[in-house]
Amino acid sequence: MLTLDAKIEGLLFFTAEPLSYKEIANMLGASVPEVKEAVVVLREKNQARGVVVCEREDTVTLGTSPELSTLLEKIRKEELDKELTRATLETLSIILYKNGATRSEIDYIRGVNSSFILRNLSIRGLVEKAVHPTDSRKIVYKPTIEAQNYMGVASISDIPEFAQYHALLNQSLEGAVAKEVAEEGSITEE
Repeated sequence: MLTLDAKIEGLLFFTAEPLSYKEIANMLGASVPEVKEAVVVLREKNQARGVVVCEREDTVTLGTSPELSTLLEKIRKEELDKELTRATLETLSIILYKNGATRSEIDYIRGVNSSFILRNLSIRGLVEKAVHPTDSRKIVYKPTIEAQNYMGVASISDIPEFAQYHALLNQSLEGAVAKEVAEEGSITEE
C-alpha cells in the first residue's frame, strides 16, 4: 500500500500542475496538516534525485533539480528548434478552433493525456493559461498572438472554416457533458 507522500508524488506527476494543500487533501481524503507533513517527507526523499518538490505559499508541484538546469536548457532549445509534431499540431488546433479549452476538454477530444504537449506549447509561447470565465478553479489554455503568427492569420476567426469547427467542437463537448450527467443520474438511481 502506498504511503501518503508516494500518493502525493503520483498525483503531482499526473496533474503536472501546482496543487494547493487543500486540493491534495480533498483528492486523497487526508487533512491539510497530514498533507503538509507528507510533502516534507517527499521533499526529503527527493533531495538527491532529479525530481524535486517545489512549494510556494499554499501550493506544491514537482520540478527538476537545479543541477540539471544546463542539460534541460539545452534540451529545451533543441525542442524549440524542432518542427511541431502531429500530436502538438492537433492539440494546438483544438485550442485554436475552440478559442480556448481546458485540459480535460483537450484530453477528451484527443483521447489521451495532453499535459506534456500543453507544456511544450506553453514553452514555445503558442498557448497561455487563463482562469476559466465561469469556474475559477479551472484553467483554460488560450492561443497567443504568437500562435496566430505561426498560423499566419490576423485573427482567430480567420482560421479556415473557423465558425464551422468552433460550433462542432462546442456541440460535441456539450453532448459529452450531457451524456456524463445522464449516466451519473442513472448510476445514483440504482
